[in-house]
Amino acid sequence: MARPKKSDGDARARLADAVGRGFRTGGFGGAGVDALAKGAGLTSGAFYAHFESKADAFRLAVADGLAFLRGGIAQFQAQHGSGWREPFIDFYLGERMEVGLDEACALPSFSSDVARSDAATRAVYQSELERLADLVAQGFRGTHARQRALALLAILAGAADMARAVKDDAIRREILAAAKVAAKAI
Repeated sequence: MARPKKSDGDARARLADAVGRGFRTGGFGGAGVDALAKGAGLTSGAFYAHFESKADAFRLAVADGLAFLRGGIAQFQAQHGSGWREPFIDFYLGERMEVGLDEACALPSFSSDVARSDAATRAVYQSELERLADLVAQGFRGTHARQRALALLAILAGAADMARAVKDDAIRREILAAAKVAAKAI
């Protein structure tokens, strides 16, 4: 008796998860279609049944990753009210830095690859980044709320990228501590 096939939606969800993880660990250039499909337990044929190209899959990973970050910020805002920023900064530059690269935040993980990508991918990134900045800006008062939101996101992403890049744990901790001070001062 044949095993029942899983739904098409299940395959798409597994692929979405696998491409996000694959692009986070290997970057756009280091993640091949076969490996991305294999990460989802599927074939490259199944990959192309869901995506027109590797770039199409990367755009989904970028959009999903930034939407995930936006959802996390929204949870902190709901849980902590107007005082959400400091607990979020502590979380983002604290325990969130302990996850593996395959689960790391999309903002620092994908930004450099997006900068080298096509216009369609940069447009997706920009759209999601603007939505993210608008959400973060709701936590600031005054006329420069959006600028402060973008500064906060830049500090967090830059610190996460630098901290993951260094070998020495003491320097890593120093980067994260300095970024926490700067981020909280915004």
